[in-house]
Amino acid sequence: MNGLALLAGWATDLLVGDPRRWHPVAGFGRAALALERASYAPSRARGAAYAGVLVVVAALAAELAARVVPRRVALAACTWAALGGRSLAREAGAVADDVRSGDLPAARAALPALVGRDPEGLDEAGICRAAVESVAENTADAVVGVLLLGAVAGPAGVAAYRAANTLDAMVGHRSERYADFGWAAARLDDALTWPVARAGGALAALCAPVAGGSARAALRALRRDGAAHPSPNAGRMEAAFAGALGLRLGGPLAYAGRLEERPELGDGRAPVPDDVGRAIRLSLAVGAAAALTSAVVAR
Repeated sequence: MNGLALLAGWATDLLVGDPRRWHPVAGFGRAALALERASYAPSRARGAAYAGVLVVVAALAAELAARVVPRRVALAACTWAALGGRSLAREAGAVADDVRSGDLPAARAALPALVGRDPEGLDEAGICRAAVESVAENTADAVVGVLLLGAVAGPAGVAAYRAANTLDAMVGHRSERYADFGWAAARLDDALTWPVARAGGALAALCAPVAGGSARAALRALRRDGAAHPSPNAGRMEAAFAGALGLRLGGPLAYAGRLEERPELGDGRAPVPDDVGRAIRLSLAVGAAAALTSAVVAR
């Protein structure tokens, strides 16, 4: 029955999208921001306590819900609320449409809904590259991870994983404010996503033909380039997508005015707007494969 609950949550996200009101992830984000204001200090110990409390509370809340309503209902609801496949496709598609129509200012304005990098100064190829990379990375975080954690750990696993992922997005970056305070949140998300990203990379290779790509090329890029990325997880998904789609990802980017040079992933051409659409198709196919796999292995 847990497998059917995961499929129900995945299908609801695909057909309906995120809850329009009272979104639990948005509510968690507000609570996390309030606790940060009350407890912040440039300290790893303080940040670890902050992240630990929030993740445990999220897991306990989901487990309590599973005691109030039938467990399969709680699992389906938690899965639906935590998944972001439809919203990811919508936001990436909007960016691609703006680039395709020649409205680069609109595309740059829409890009922060997908990625944290600075959009100013990005040309058409840079915007499309950012969109494809975001679709790849978030397919692991917002789709595969939710389903796999739901399969092995139920509603509490879904809630804990999404909480850790949300905290990483909020405080897990390398700015001066969060270098120490966000360290624990970033490391926790890295640990939880380590198996997720590798499973997601394998599924991306398996599903490559859906987007007109090659499973062999995806696996080659995954093996050759996945570890070159500074993130222990994002590089696996980005490399697999690059190989599957015949693209070259990576290169220069900026976060909060800080320039970075990312290693190149894949050996194809630079992305164009139609490649964002292909990345979306691949992401949706990976989500379907992850949902079916999770339903089979669900406890």
